[in-house]
Amino acid sequence: MGDNGAELGLSNVAKMDLHPVFFSLPPWEHASSAWFSPPLELTRQWKKQRTTNGVAAITVVGGDDVDDDRSDYARKLRFRDLLRTYKQKISALEVVEESPESDVVFEDGSGDGMRLVQLLISCAEAVACRDRAQASALLCELKASALVLGTSFQRVASCFVQGLSDRLALVQPLGAVGIVGPATVPPLALDKKAEALRLAYELCPYLQFGHFVANASILEALEGESSVHVVDLGMTQGLPHGYQWRQLLHSLAGRGSPPPRRLRITGVGARVEHLQSIGDELKSYAASLGIHLEFLVLESNLESLRTDDFEIEQGEVVVVSSILQLHCVVKESRGALNSVLQVIHELSPAVLVLVEQDSSHNGPFFLGRFMEALHYYSAIFDSLDAMLPKYDTRRAKVEQFHFAEEIKNIVSCEGPARVERHERVDQWRRRMSRAGFHPAPIKMMAPAKQWLAKFKPTEGYTIAEEKGCLVLGWKSKPIIAASGWKC
Repeated sequence: MGDNGAELGLSNVAKMDLHPVFFSLPPWEHASSAWFSPPLELTRQWKKQRTTNGVAAITVVGGDDVDDDRSDYARKLRFRDLLRTYKQKISALEVVEESPESDVVFEDGSGDGMRLVQLLISCAEAVACRDRAQASALLCELKASALVLGTSFQRVASCFVQGLSDRLALVQPLGAVGIVGPATVPPLALDKKAEALRLAYELCPYLQFGHFVANASILEALEGESSVHVVDLGMTQGLPHGYQWRQLLHSLAGRGSPPPRRLRITGVGARVEHLQSIGDELKSYAASLGIHLEFLVLESNLESLRTDDFEIEQGEVVVVSSILQLHCVVKESRGALNSVLQVIHELSPAVLVLVEQDSSHNGPFFLGRFMEALHYYSAIFDSLDAMLPKYDTRRAKVEQFHFAEEIKNIVSCEGPARVERHERVDQWRRRMSRAGFHPAPIKMMAPAKQWLAKFKPTEGYTIAEEKGCLVLGWKSKPIIAASGWKC
């Protein structure tokens, strides 16, 4: 433990295989002021004193002249960022080496997995520092090792390599600041994304887990009610056939008590024809079960929602389902999310079921987000290995056209273009509490385990209850969290 509080012993540093920018004493312009600053004892070697009108000044990144006090304050802030980055690096590598998930990396029994981790981290550092030459060289090496049809970690690494390549193409050269233009990546064809999403739903338990918990919570809230209005934010993520609500209708028809006298579902989304097609299917299916269903389409994105858009009628019990939607409106200012939550709060729902990825992919520092995402998606790709044979084309489509799109958005995009802003369940608790919601604990551990047992193989998947939330994970790594909220 050094004086600065960072655990930088030789055993830890040896594992890190850091990008040379950390130890070769480069000039200041090699550092990105957004997250990197060298240790103070090293900056003393790099400071260049000059006299301007008899006043000593310090030259820092970008050539701005500031007085000593302001410069010292700025360096201390950036130094704390550096320490945080070091700790994230050490923590991530230790987790990869020591945790049960380490089989993801070392499945071939050699050190190739750790070498690939180190290359990815070094490349991420080079991209963050806008060192095009170093990043390009590392990307060439990575592309030869990160195989799309290789081991689970090679496959997930290939997605991160794509993201790093896209980000590198958008950053400005050394000495400049920020990212060029809107950091966007050409969208994938809708038909490929739709097919990949459907396969992800059918083959993986993650989305189905969200629908199962949401429907169970909604059924509990609707017990004995005669007039019900269900609001679906995002309308089942664009899945065909309205899978979630077909299951709810089936459950309503199958339970002992009569179904609601009047049931309305409002689907929120931008693709009106697609939503209306789903609604027509649902109404036909409901009629076959003896349930009267009204389906409404609300053409809107989440940030444009208003309370009056929902046409809530007197005496209706409102329930809201948000499956992997609200993280898309988590922005730097937090105003967009607060606006959406305010609209939902004004609906006075009996229950709001919130299902989100349980990982921290919205931190302020690129390298920290990169490490978190690498660990998270490594677990997902490892779970796909257990579910499907190595050369199954369905798995390749799910990985390259669904999860890879999420990874590339996290890694390569910034500003409004970065929509995959996943956060931990604890952060969501704080956000929901500040918006005026109160927890509605989900207590269905036994039914959830019975539901999970239908997936083969089930070994490796875990369900845990955490402060009233249900969390589905892979080898104890949290993947998806479901929570309930009321006004």
